Amino acid sequence: MKIVVAEKIAKGGTEALKQIAGATVIGPEEFAADRQKALLDADALIVRSAVQADEALLSLAKQLKVIGRAGVGVDNIDMPAATRRGIVVMNTPGVNAVAVAEHTLGLMLSLARQIPRADATMHAGKWEKKSLQGSDLKGKTLGIVGFGRIGRKVARRALAFNMKVIAYDPFVSLEEAHREHVTMQSLDEVFSAADYLSLHLALTPETSGIINAANIQKMKPGVRIVNCARGELVNETDLLAAIAAGKVAGAALDVFVEEPLKSDALRASDKVLLTPHIAGSTAEAQDAVGVAIAQQVSAYLTRGVAQNAVNVPSLSDIEYRELQPVLELAERLGVVMAQLISEPVTAVEIAVTANYEKRAPLIANAALSGLLANISQDPVNLVNAATVAKDRGIETKSSADLDEPFCTLRLVCRGKQTERSICGLASANTGPRIVKIQETHVDAPLERDLLVIENEDVPGAIGNICSQLGAAGINIGFFSLGRGLNGSGRAIAVCSTDVSVPKPVLEKLQALHEVRNLRSIHIPR
Repeated sequence: MKIVVAEKIAKGGTEALKQIAGATVIGPEEFAADRQKALLDADALIVRSAVQADEALLSLAKQLKVIGRAGVGVDNIDMPAATRRGIVVMNTPGVNAVAVAEHTLGLMLSLARQIPRADATMHAGKWEKKSLQGSDLKGKTLGIVGFGRIGRKVARRALAFNMKVIAYDPFVSLEEAHREHVTMQSLDEVFSAADYLSLHLALTPETSGIINAANIQKMKPGVRIVNCARGELVNETDLLAAIAAGKVAGAALDVFVEEPLKSDALRASDKVLLTPHIAGSTAEAQDAVGVAIAQQVSAYLTRGVAQNAVNVPSLSDIEYRELQPVLELAERLGVVMAQLISEPVTAVEIAVTANYEKRAPLIANAALSGLLANISQDPVNLVNAATVAKDRGIETKSSADLDEPFCTLRLVCRGKQTERSICGLASANTGPRIVKIQETHVDAPLERDLLVIENEDVPGAIGNICSQLGAAGINIGFFSLGRGLNGSGRAIAVCSTDVSVPKPVLEKLQALHEVRNLRSIHIPR
């Protein structure tokens, strides 16, 4: 077999590849000299971030089975093209978590002790001891937003500094946080209590710009903000305005909306520490990434084991076309469930009809990927969703014993206090639909923005709800009402709207005396 290492990786990684029986390893120099020749009969391709594994490049590799990304981000890999060709794409999430956590603490120390300014003044021949008085980390409260692998490593290091650590992550249980000696709180509580705020979130429509003027106002005066996750999490203009106003004492940023950094305003502020996206760039981390991807590629080529895969497994064109409507339904039901359930999920059950028995685990992964996508900093998809769920302590079960009319899939999620269930129908003609919530029958397309409303089954309830939306200028695309069973006196409505319903309108709807529960659901297009 032939393995092309298109960019330099750790020596240990190259040696691991050479140990594969019958393997020929092509290095970066040979690849750069003649890409077509190098890829012509290649079985595996290993890249970092510079080589673009796009449609043009993949068209040169007719036999390619796997692409290994030595790192986390896969923006330089054309996922749809790879999937269509049956190429497994894998990355190395978490390998550089220690490096990122240490850099985060380094930035916090630099903010606390003004280390960059102290160094600059010393090199300028000055001795500004009095003006460089800092503050201790000991006794301060660190708020961690996003408590995944990196967030937990940051917490452990902060606890060693005798800091109090609080965290926000809606999909981490209180018990799990307690084991880390961390207190879980709501997002607003973390904002209001933190002396230092560190971001470790995945970028989603919900988290984009989470550090903005409105949320900064919830923070205590003098807060310091650190971002080693994604630049888009921070509204840089609002951050600078808060610093100028004295609300934020300082910020340390390793990632930016535009990279390389183009903001002169950020550069001009002496209250902002800047590093050029190097949190994960240590010699040890880069070596570990190279060895890890080599081991993963070796495992796939020799045993068919796909570790940290980030795309769907290989399917024939016919299989993919047949399964696609069900996979789309499962993922969208997962997205809906993630926004319906109000506590950490501890168990998930996915049931499909018997005709999908052979693909039940794959369909279950699609549902899990929708459920977990917005709460994981690492990519979650058809291949790795079950692993992510297991890492988060979520028990999963899939079966092909669903026997309900006009249903293709049932998804049940349990927390410590609640259980939610939804059913859906896959249709190539009408698209995925939600047909049942709990035991109440509804019928609505799984698209755009939805409102799920539990209300008293009394005259005028629906009219009041629709009137509030109409008064706000919000057009209703579809409205489905299901009446509760056994004389419960309750009904569930699913309403699609042309735009996302603003918070003030949601508050007015929730305030209606007929409304008992309300959820605003966003399904990415």
